[in-house]
Amino acid sequence: MFKTKLLCRLFFYALLMLASVAVVALSIDYWVTYGAKDKIYHDIDTLPDREIGLVPGTSKYIRRDLNPYYQYRIETAYKLFEDGKIKAFLLSGDNAHRSYNEPWTMKRDLLKKGVPENDIHLDYAGFSTLDSVVRAKQVFETDHFTIVTQQFHCERALFIAKHRGIDAICLAVPGPEGWAAVKIRIREIAARVKAFLDIYLLDTTPRFTGPKEPLSIQEPPLHSAEQ
Repeated sequence: MFKTKLLCRLFFYALLMLASVAVVALSIDYWVTYGAKDKIYHDIDTLPDREIGLVPGTSKYIRRDLNPYYQYRIETAYKLFEDGKIKAFLLSGDNAHRSYNEPWTMKRDLLKKGVPENDIHLDYAGFSTLDSVVRAKQVFETDHFTIVTQQFHCERALFIAKHRGIDAICLAVPGPEGWAAVKIRIREIAARVKAFLDIYLLDTTPRFTGPKEPLSIQEPPLHSAEQ
């Protein structure tokens, strides 16, 4: 009888602890979403012009299929450049090994679309969202840029930017729907809890800082009017 009561009590405390953790995680999730709502745009026409567009990296392929997260980011980024909403790119991602290089893959695809090489800058040490956002300011000396990524990622990136003194906005691009979106959204809650800890408790800094590489924006050549 005593063992049964003890087990029941332990089970109750375990459930109470899990419920508390869930409440905290969901509260952080809501806080991150709410804090970013005024900085996220869904329509290119209403998006303010900014010189730099920060595109966070992700894998181009998933099991040999084109990753829709990657596809939408690149297609929308090019559209922003084409419409004059941004003048240059900072492509930030993981450069884990020779056969996996997110920044160079994004650069190659933007070059194919016709973006001049001088307007593309690479950050090979964007190992996380925090790395990409904070290095844009610390290494590339830009703190006034547009992030191009999916809605959930916009919210977390803007949370980090706000608490590191960075004036960023984000254009939310489409992403997959259905079960794939549900799985990503569940993982995103954990990522937001980690971002909260990084900002408020751990004071996490980018894995690499390195020398300053200020971005230089190439102005388009002036053409004289035809006589």
